[in-house]
Amino acid sequence: MSRITEVGRRPEVLALVCLYAFTVVAVLGYWNFGLNPDRLPPTDWAIGIYQRSFPIFARAQILLSAVVLFVALIRFAGARWLPALGVVYLLSFLAEHVGTGFGIPFSGYSYTGLLGTKLLGRVPFVIPLSWFLMAAPAWIVARRVFPEARQTLARIVLSTFLLVLWDLALDPAMSFLTPYWVWDNPGAFYGMPWVNLAGWAFTGVILMGALELLQRRLDWAGSLPVEWALGYYLAVLLMPLGMVVAAGLWASVGATLAALGVAWVVFRLFGTPVPKSSLVPRPSPEAMAAETAS
Repeated sequence: MSRITEVGRRPEVLALVCLYAFTVVAVLGYWNFGLNPDRLPPTDWAIGIYQRSFPIFARAQILLSAVVLFVALIRFAGARWLPALGVVYLLSFLAEHVGTGFGIPFSGYSYTGLLGTKLLGRVPFVIPLSWFLMAAPAWIVARRVFPEARQTLARIVLSTFLLVLWDLALDPAMSFLTPYWVWDNPGAFYGMPWVNLAGWAFTGVILMGALELLQRRLDWAGSLPVEWALGYYLAVLLMPLGMVVAAGLWASVGATLAALGVAWVVFRLFGTPVPKSSLVPRPSPEAMAAETAS
């Protein structure tokens, strides 16, 4: 009971549990109905719900993931993470806007209307947000593996790798299985051109470099526990990975799991052991002051 009480006092843990629960329900729904629409009751109501589910669940997953991450960052970094959000949002939006207009650096593609309102007519407003949702935990995990100031390049490379890893499942799930975006000239990897991965790596290096600089000035990550960041990273990855598993896109599944295996080996070989006392998360000074005042 005391353990349950302890968890109940940690909103970031409860929020993460909710994200996992939502993701599991969404993946099971896709497996049961998305891949087998004949299982739907032949009623207008059921068909209408099915037709609206894809845009609703995709946007809801991004927005719920954002709330979960923001809860944790507020608790452990106060408001210091807001500039990081703004910078990553702006840089990733510019990359996406140029990409959808000129095909650089991802190859030519365009977003359909399933992800909602588009900024400047081309990039859904949730897309730059989703870049931050994976860039932040990827960088925090890389910081655990390479914590020294002199290991900046290693941090950027590993965090970029973790970001690109996500797309090995994301693109097949969101452009091949479901039409959230379409490629001008479909490529060999479930429609994705291979150059897209190079574009992700290029963009990732820029984003991680920006997060690195902001960390030095603002400590935007605060004392956010790396265990929580890793759990969050896997929760966000679970949605597209679950979809490609359900659909049997085994090349995507294999590539994603192999990349995760490489990341795990790097983590085991180079990760800095954490004292048991530090596994208990320490809230930011702002959060501690708020709890004292209450």
